Amino acid sequence: NPAVKKNIILRCQVVAALRAAMTEHGFLEITTPILTSSSPEGARDYLVPARNHPGKFYALPQAPQQFKQLLMTSGFDRYFQIAPCFRDEDARADRSPGEFYQLDMEMAFATQDDVFAVIEKVFPPIFTKYGKYSTASTAPFRRISYNEAMEKYGSDKPDLRIDLTVEDITEEVTGCGFGPFEGAVVKAVVVHDFTQTRKQIDKLCADAEVASGGNKAFWFRLDGNGELVGGISKFLGEKKEALVAKLGLKPNSFVAVSAGKKSAAQKTAGVLRKLLGASVPGHMDQERYEFCWIVDFPMYEIGEESGQLEFCHNPFSMPQGGMQALEEKDPLEIYAYQYDLVCNGVELSSGAVRNHDPEIMIKAFELVRLGEEDVKKKFPAMYNAFCYGAPPHAGIAPGVDRMVMLLAGEDSIREIIPFPMNKNAQDIMMGAPSEVTQKQLDELHIAVTAHEEE
Repeated sequence: NPAVKKNIILRCQVVAALRAAMTEHGFLEITTPILTSSSPEGARDYLVPARNHPGKFYALPQAPQQFKQLLMTSGFDRYFQIAPCFRDEDARADRSPGEFYQLDMEMAFATQDDVFAVIEKVFPPIFTKYGKYSTASTAPFRRISYNEAMEKYGSDKPDLRIDLTVEDITEEVTGCGFGPFEGAVVKAVVVHDFTQTRKQIDKLCADAEVASGGNKAFWFRLDGNGELVGGISKFLGEKKEALVAKLGLKPNSFVAVSAGKKSAAQKTAGVLRKLLGASVPGHMDQERYEFCWIVDFPMYEIGEESGQLEFCHNPFSMPQGGMQALEEKDPLEIYAYQYDLVCNGVELSSGAVRNHDPEIMIKAFELVRLGEEDVKKKFPAMYNAFCYGAPPHAGIAPGVDRMVMLLAGEDSIREIIPFPMNKNAQDIMMGAPSEVTQKQLDELHIAVTAHEEE
């Protein structure tokens, strides 16, 4: 298959270019262990039974997080590796099940800006040289706060090639009599000079409902005579002037609308923005790579299932404001020095300035009901190292597979992996996962207690 072969060659070239660029910027390539201990990284671990230690297990690393932070305490100021990572999670178009590779890097005595500067030097030349499109953002990449991204684009991974934005019309439609708007946050996406048919509009709303997890989308138009027509327009007659002023409506403007709890309304509006940008001509400059940084993520959130305070993302991130913020601010108002690198609507990476101070770390975990003993038990090596004094450090780990997928112009990550698993995390060619002999199980002190026939 020439197309697949071309993608595999591209992957080889990109990995070589990344290695050369990182070395040129003074980073040392250091490999970290594959057989390690289980730690709470967010996904399920792949466990490996230890033959010489009955009842105990190694875990394959979800990321080299603790190892690279330990390297920063050991006098290695700039580390990187093309790191294999293992997570027992379901497949998606941009995520391979089981294993993936990332450009893992960490810098000592570094700030958020220092990490950004390295990525902004390394990525644009590689994307313009090897990418399907010859234009890529140049330094500095645009920086967007998490809250602004959710409000303006309905997503924390916005595709900035699309020129449409999300507007809040909650105030303008309050009391209009349309049931789903009562007590809800209401968002709108406007497209001027709209010419699509009713059939296309219905498909847009149906697709948005599926992509947003069941949240319905609504719509109305301002026709050539300046009247509100179609969709939910009959509820908005008295709100016309306010909506025209708020949204800058012109004759033949189309308005896609979402409603619900704030997060649901934002997400659905983001889906509508993306669908409209891709389907309505003139609103998406597709043939380019548009990078941005999403910054200022919330440190904490209220968990949907637990109803209690939880870490929003990486618990090892440094809170903005340090100890003072943890002691004096409402936890839900604390932001973290955490950032995502986004390209064309694809999250390439998360990164953070690390929490290197044991006292601040303990306080940060106390807010989510974990004490000093819990931290020592879960992260003993890192906690002990930090107690001897650790330099400020920060890092990031862009996904190599996703990067090559974007460069090749593929919609599925499977197309750039030499031996991809299927969506059920099976390698049909090699027959993995497979049964093993009773002798192997006995050596590992493992008993298979249940077996389902496929």
